[in-house]
Amino acid sequence: MTSTEQASKSGAQAAHPDHLGHVIFIAAAAAMGGFLFGYDSSVINGAVEAIRGRYDIGSAALAQVIAIALIGCAIGAATAGRIADRIGRIRCMQISAVLFTISAVGSALPFALYDLAFWRIVGGFAIGMASVIGPAYIAEVAPPAYRGRLGSFQQAAIVIGIAVSQLVNWGLLNAAGGDQRGKLMGLEAWQVMLGVMVIPAVLYGLLSFAIPESPRFLISVGKHERAREILAEVEGDKIDMDARVAEIEHGMHSEHKSTFKDLLGGSFFFKPIVWVGIGLSVFQQFVGINVAFYYSSTLWQSVGVDPTDSFLYSFTTSIINIAGTVIAMIFVDRVGRRPLALIGSVGMVIGLALEAWAFSFDLVDGKLPAAQGWTALIAAHVFVLFFALSWGVVVWVFLGEMFPNRIRAAALGVAASAQWIANWAITASFPSLADWNLSATYVIYTVFAALSIPFVLKYVKETKGKALEEMG
Repeated sequence: MTSTEQASKSGAQAAHPDHLGHVIFIAAAAAMGGFLFGYDSSVINGAVEAIRGRYDIGSAALAQVIAIALIGCAIGAATAGRIADRIGRIRCMQISAVLFTISAVGSALPFALYDLAFWRIVGGFAIGMASVIGPAYIAEVAPPAYRGRLGSFQQAAIVIGIAVSQLVNWGLLNAAGGDQRGKLMGLEAWQVMLGVMVIPAVLYGLLSFAIPESPRFLISVGKHERAREILAEVEGDKIDMDARVAEIEHGMHSEHKSTFKDLLGGSFFFKPIVWVGIGLSVFQQFVGINVAFYYSSTLWQSVGVDPTDSFLYSFTTSIINIAGTVIAMIFVDRVGRRPLALIGSVGMVIGLALEAWAFSFDLVDGKLPAAQGWTALIAAHVFVLFFALSWGVVVWVFLGEMFPNRIRAAALGVAASAQWIANWAITASFPSLADWNLSATYVIYTVFAALSIPFVLKYVKETKGKALEEMG
């Protein structure tokens, strides 16, 4: 019997949970790892210039301190799949929460620049783990009919984390008299900004105790009864549980645990499906989206916007980011993943091209000319909107869905690791590239946004409405 026939027999594709609110809570709790990612990505935005001033470092060194967390993210993402297959998804979340809590305290109280860099690596490792476990766990517990919308919780949590961190930064900056190095609670304002990350980290850890283990992991370790209970919770008790468990076991190829070796094959080292996942991850980052969140305050200040207004613009960008994510959550299961990705790519090309044009003009009295300044500001919001309603959500949904069961955890780990490495490359290079030619930098991002269109058309298959056991 094929997995499609089994899905039909068990009723998995038509499964509807008896308590949808409970399933939403489970997905939201797992997505708290995305909130940590978003919060950490953006909170450093409020500390960039303070770190530069306190440690008297140039753009290249500053970029490495900002971006070094992403190296930890790549390592955490690469190892999380293996760890999750050994000890379970929930234990991975708890380890991530503990490490991130420790990192937040260390980052707030550094005694030297290298000490700050070390704690950012630790925090990055925790976020990298959470970035893999969140989408994989949600995909494994969500009924197929709701999986796209629940999978988009990961990106929703990221953008909410970004917005909350910028709002907190803005409040702390005002409390410190508009000075990132102003005193608050005996520390400099930027240290308090980083220390506040303890709160969401602890909340993530507490929520991990309130949600069940993945039924697919439980079946893989022989805990069939507990798996049945959880399947009844999340998919409803009207489906044929025997057939559903058999379907999952069949999809996992007799309890096969994914390893890096399973990803090898084809003519270019990895299997083609793994390369598609890597490609999605790389394109998501190479359009330069995280420049908008790591450096937006610095970017606007560099073209003549005063510090307080630059923080306000960063916050409005975050609101647009949330709005776009909500749009994606509404349409990802209606329109499909591929159409949203294509629409977003076209919109991003337009926004990035307009930014490149605006930044090509010389500053007048330290500011862009009025027309170009407004164009840059509006185009930046257009870019973020189209990213949020497309690639920001659909990549995480694709990565949680597109791989066969037997390689999902390992393949997702590799793809997420590639995403962090690409994120690091963009984040570490932006200050130096901006010093060289800001307009040309945005031309580069525009080119990658344009190249994402033929990539999706040729290599990416729609996963809307399919059971995970059908992926191959």
